[in-house]
Amino acid sequence: MTTKSFGGYPFLLGFEQLERLVERTAKSSGDGYPPFNIERLGEHDYRITLAVAGFREAELQITVEERQLVIRGRQDEGPEQRVFLHRGIAARQFQRSFVLAEGVEVAGARLENGLLHVDLKRSIPDVVVQQIRIVTA
Repeated sequence: MTTKSFGGYPFLLGFEQLERLVERTAKSSGDGYPPFNIERLGEHDYRITLAVAGFREAELQITVEERQLVIRGRQDEGPEQRVFLHRGIAARQFQRSFVLAEGVEVAGARLENGLLHVDLKRSIPDVVVQQIRIVTA
């Protein structure tokens, strides 16, 4: 099976970086931890909710770099050695990445009842019509 790159479509000019973006997203899918939801709250508002039970605010980090939202969690084991008879609650580090479309920005984040909510807002740019002057040779 052959896959066609975005460069193979003559009407998609300047979208070469979109192909790299799709490849990067496919590589970062990773495992299913922590589970998450993505909601549409309104026409231009979204929310990503991650189940981060057991994580404190100081153990979570949210960054945005080159339109990629990265959420990391790392729990400190603490100085005391605990002996578990059964350990069913995951206490491992994680990294979740989401690629944001042009104009989508993080509006805020909050930790509530073991759920990390990251709110996103899409800003709509003004429509600009540009007249191009034709010069004859």
